[in-house]
Amino acid sequence: MNPIPDLGPAFFLSLHDVAPHSWQLYRAFLAELERPEEGGRLDCTLLAVPDFHHRDMAERHPGFCQDLRERQRAGDELVLHGFYHEDDGPPPRGPGALLRRRVLTHEGEFSALSGGEAARRIRDGLSLFYGQGWRADGFVPPGWVTNEAGRRAIREAGFAYRTDATALYRLPDERRLPLPTVVMSSRSPWRRRLFRALNQLRLWRYQRAPVIRLALHPVDLRHEDSRRFWLDTVRQLRGERRCVTKRRWLLEQAGVAR
Repeated sequence: MNPIPDLGPAFFLSLHDVAPHSWQLYRAFLAELERPEEGGRLDCTLLAVPDFHHRDMAERHPGFCQDLRERQRAGDELVLHGFYHEDDGPPPRGPGALLRRRVLTHEGEFSALSGGEAARRIRDGLSLFYGQGWRADGFVPPGWVTNEAGRRAIREAGFAYRTDATALYRLPDERRLPLPTVVMSSRSPWRRRLFRALNQLRLWRYQRAPVIRLALHPVDLRHEDSRRFWLDTVRQLRGERRCVTKRRWLLEQAGVAR
């Protein structure tokens, strides 16, 4: 494991599954956090999905596309987050694949694609990004899962980095930088109670970590208890750490953005 140089504590505010159907939730969340009395705007990492579940094509929503252009111009980072965010690959074979793709997540789009299909979806995703005036430095696979063919396609596409559930990988050399992560499971009241307690423990354990990733999902913001957890957590961390994008932080590790 490679140590991370400590340039001062930071955190990432990573908003997953950014698409037209979820953007109103995120806009309201950010508007609450970015009021002048809260400290102003935050530099977020927005994980954008070109066509969420084959029924939410971003380019058909010009207002959404304009909002993301403006957020990027103001300092946010846009990341390509798959293309469909749906595991529509060949059926899983074996208990390990069944657990990974049908129990832990149904969203692992890049968990079983061929290299050619993975490359095509990346190419189509980048084409949409470029067509909207968006820039994509990184790639985050849906569900944080990929197979070797997908990882090769990600490297060959020229991204600066990819991430999984535990780390950021600088590309093309695949240097692994650990990412302590706080994430919710908000599908039921008992899950939200459990993860609030787990995340309080995680935040205590990560106090001395150079960086902490907050991984938010739209479902978190549909429930007042999990939404409140994220509001309180961001407020706490922005009083203790810098909120930076993943790309900015990666440049800092290389000594470029000092």
